[in-house]
Amino acid sequence: MTKELLNKKDIDRILSRIAHEVIEKNKGTEGLCVVGIQRGGAHLAKRLVSKIRTIEGTNIPVGSLDISLYRDDLKTHRPLPVLRKTDIPFDITDKRVILVDDVLFTGRSIRSAMDALMDLGRPAQIQLAVLVDRGHRELPIRADYVGKNIPTARNENIEVLLEEEGKEDGVFIESP
Repeated sequence: MTKELLNKKDIDRILSRIAHEVIEKNKGTEGLCVVGIQRGGAHLAKRLVSKIRTIEGTNIPVGSLDISLYRDDLKTHRPLPVLRKTDIPFDITDKRVILVDDVLFTGRSIRSAMDALMDLGRPAQIQLAVLVDRGHRELPIRADYVGKNIPTARNENIEVLLEEEGKEDGVFIESP
């Protein structure tokens, strides 16, 4: 059974709110950059930067990060992961990095992303923005900016569809 939790307007409103929260928490955009985790997080990161640009009138650097080779389940994960492009055409050293992902679950993907970021430089700070926090953390990781908390059962799945992937924007929960 599949149920829609968020539609296109909901996602747009959430990104607007998170943009305002990022600006407020950081007292503007000075020293900020945004990095999205491939795939969904990378698309959401670009949208977030666009919202911030509209509000503040400033451009902040945005990039995308592939964490496939940093995953702790790489040896047990079959089939082999699909590698995507890491594109961070700016130095993250001494910057406040807003790391963006679509769904926060166990925290393992975020840990992998932080490892990957540290291989690229030494940020002054990493803040986490997620569209959906579904709970079930296995690592002590929490998001600084949460679009929607959606408590789930472990056997349920959250699917985020985005127009950049050729789908209509929406967040769905799938129950067995």
